[in-house]
Amino acid sequence: MSEKENTEQQQYEGGEDGFEERVIEIARVAKVVKGGRRFQFRVTVVLGDKKGTIGMGVGKANAVPDAMRKASERARKNLRPVRLSGTTIPHQTLGRVAGARVLLKPASAGTGVIAAGGVRAVLEVAGVRDILTKSMGSANVLNVVMATFDALDQMKSPQEEAARRGKKVEELLPFWERRKQHA
Repeated sequence: MSEKENTEQQQYEGGEDGFEERVIEIARVAKVVKGGRRFQFRVTVVLGDKKGTIGMGVGKANAVPDAMRKASERARKNLRPVRLSGTTIPHQTLGRVAGARVLLKPASAGTGVIAAGGVRAVLEVAGVRDILTKSMGSANVLNVVMATFDALDQMKSPQEEAARRGKKVEELLPFWERRKQHA
């Protein structure tokens, strides 16, 4: 077994509650003790209903199935809402965690999810279907996923932002939406 196991993003329906789970990473971690090394598995899971509710959990155990169960339980406890604007996000934002930075930009309908790895998994379970992303800095999967969550937590609704700026909601819409209104 290699030092670090990265899996293809496994997904399965949560069943009775309608949440979709995705395993982002399975890593073998070691603790050095007097007699040598003690190995455990760390599993990172994201969970979402594809309607704007997401959660993330990290579980550690001596066996992968136990770690997955723990991660899933923690993800269900840490559910949070995400503000969406149709199939995309309301505005551009930058999430930061440690050395990882993730830029999220709204995109017009039909663009798709332009992202990779953990960022794609988080956005798909959140229900975002059109978005542009850029991951900068650290490539640590756990920090990139947490930076994506940070960026999504910074989202403000167009109504809230318009009231804060003292503008009309129509002025804050993306250019492709404003173009439709004038045509």
